[in-house]
Amino acid sequence: MSEDRRYRVVIRCPKCGEKYILRGRKNTNGEMETGFRRCVCGNESQLHIDIAPE
Repeated sequence: MSEDRRYRVVIRCPKCGEKYILRGRKNTNGEMETGFRRCVCGNESQLHIDIAPE
């Protein structure tokens, strides 16, 4: 049962202030998949993530 609904994902890095606007989908485990790995400053864990349906 795959979810075809797309979501608008806004990721903000509190360390450097960078902002990313991506599209993502939920995988079979219910986790959001966007392809985002880390901020340009190297931050991987302290990110502010907002998710909204498109």
